[in-house]
Amino acid sequence: MRKPIIAGNWKMNKTAAECRELIEALAPQVKGAQCDVVVCVPYTDIALAAELCKGTNIAVGAQNIAWADNGAFTGEVSAAMLKEAGATYVVIGHSERRQYFGETDASVNARLTQALKTGFNPILCVGEMLDEREGGKTEQVCRTQVVGAFKNISAADAQKVVIAYEPVWAIGTGKTATDEQANETIGYIRSVVKELYGAAVADGMRIQYGGSMNAKNVAGLMAQPEIDGGLIGGASLKPDDFAIIVNTAK
Repeated sequence: MRKPIIAGNWKMNKTAAECRELIEALAPQVKGAQCDVVVCVPYTDIALAAELCKGTNIAVGAQNIAWADNGAFTGEVSAAMLKEAGATYVVIGHSERRQYFGETDASVNARLTQALKTGFNPILCVGEMLDEREGGKTEQVCRTQVVGAFKNISAADAQKVVIAYEPVWAIGTGKTATDEQANETIGYIRSVVKELYGAAVADGMRIQYGGSMNAKNVAGLMAQPEIDGGLIGGASLKPDDFAIIVNTAK
């Protein structure tokens, strides 16, 4: 049995004061959760979030990680910095990073390799654009991204990765794939992992849905056999809604 994982991606939202308010409202509502709970917060909130989450069942994640240990990489944040601040998870290859900031399959692979080398729990994002889905290229795009991300990564390390399938056309738009569409594509992604690493790794890997999962549609999505949780955007900024999602994931 794969334990579900619900991760909130706050994106570029929440000051320190707002971070405190959100976590203090959220923590008591999810203390009985039967899934892993993660909040992936802006860099400036990580240390505070980690302090607030001590003694709770909430883990803290970052939204990206540098591929290098240190150096002349203005604007990047290293694994050592994230670890010192208290992050244990990290989102890698989010569609917004690919779309707006030039992330490629090669840079995603470099960041994933570094995250694994430095002991983080990576959440690897893959998914197709609207024109790619309408053009029948969903499987092709997902395969290319998964194969590229896991290049030269061992089976032992691959087992530590959570994959988040996020159809880009369903992020922040209010649109969502049907339960069956999401389940089918996640099943396909699992089949690619099986090709790369075998059935044991594929069957054990947790694959989330990341396309506008919310308090209203979570039950249907989580009832699907291939879906092991969610990478939650907008709904993670509302503690009551996020708590409903967490407490539905069993």
